[in-house]
Amino acid sequence: MPTADELLSADTVSNLARTLARAARAPRSPALLTCAAALDGLGYGARVAAVRDAVLADLPDDWPAFEALVRTALEDPGFAGWMTFPVNEAVAVRGLAAFEPGLALLRDLTPRLTAESAVRPFLRADPGRALAVVRTWTGDPDPHVRRLASEGTRPRLPWAPQLPAFVADPRPAVPVLDALHRDPSAYVRRSVSNHLNDISRDHPDLAVETAAAWRSDPAATTDRVVRHGLRTLIKAGHPGALALLGHSPDVAVTVRGPVVATPRVTVGEYLVFEYEVTHTGPLPAELVIDYVIHHVKANGTRTPKVFKLTTRALAPGETLTGSRRHSFKPITTRRYHPGEHLVQLQVNGRVRGEAGFSLDVPVGP
Repeated sequence: MPTADELLSADTVSNLARTLARAARAPRSPALLTCAAALDGLGYGARVAAVRDAVLADLPDDWPAFEALVRTALEDPGFAGWMTFPVNEAVAVRGLAAFEPGLALLRDLTPRLTAESAVRPFLRADPGRALAVVRTWTGDPDPHVRRLASEGTRPRLPWAPQLPAFVADPRPAVPVLDALHRDPSAYVRRSVSNHLNDISRDHPDLAVETAAAWRSDPAATTDRVVRHGLRTLIKAGHPGALALLGHSPDVAVTVRGPVVATPRVTVGEYLVFEYEVTHTGPLPAELVIDYVIHHVKANGTRTPKVFKLTTRALAPGETLTGSRRHSFKPITTRRYHPGEHLVQLQVNGRVRGEAGFSLDVPVGP
């Protein structure tokens, strides 16, 4: 993933300063030029905030003049990419009082680089009023704008503030997804799936109900949208999600494994295991096969995490065999603790076999 330096570099901010100065017919944008020289050591969030504040300092205080200058900048094809992101955030500050004109400007900015984060202050301030505008975007000819309708209203959009009202009750935004789940653009449909997955984390039954309605009148792309949107529920073995996708938890199978080939693993190495699944029922079956690692916590208890293995259709009597190498290389998002861990094999959300293994954590110098 690109670093903060690469996404919003001093050169990018200097180019933004020149672009806005041309739009304003001014000799320079002093706050932005000062900001460009002071970005060293700032992480991504701090950079966005610093450049946003510089944009607000350099551009007019009153909304009509601010909007006119940004729209003049939009006439410049060079005004694109990451230089526009902090401008979007400045619109979220200056345009909130104007509201509908502020959202309209974000709609026009989003094709240059997504304004998904910048629409969220409007949705937090007045969800109903903002949604009235956002719903009109679902029919926009530009897929970037249609995606903004779905992505901007996600309850738990990564790297952006949550929408507490939609975390508590996502139903007001569901009509946006209903309008877009058959969208011709895969870019838009992917956002719809991710939005549905957000809903599933807090309201699993609503997510399944929404997906079931889509499948009642499916397009060729509906199954993929639903599968990706319910992925967290499938991993968790949610009965309604599994049933909707034809993965019965009571499927007739026999399982051998997981058979652990590395009963002792050191951090930096791999857990290796094999498995065998035989379908013993009379009709073909759709199987979702996952594995679960129960990591030892600092207090000695374990916490599970589900990982994907495969999704396969098996004929009666057919056997699927496989193996997996699971990395225990150090990562920033997990701290490993020594002790007896557990690996389980899960078929259609139901645990069918398990085995233990030891994890050793080297002591640093």
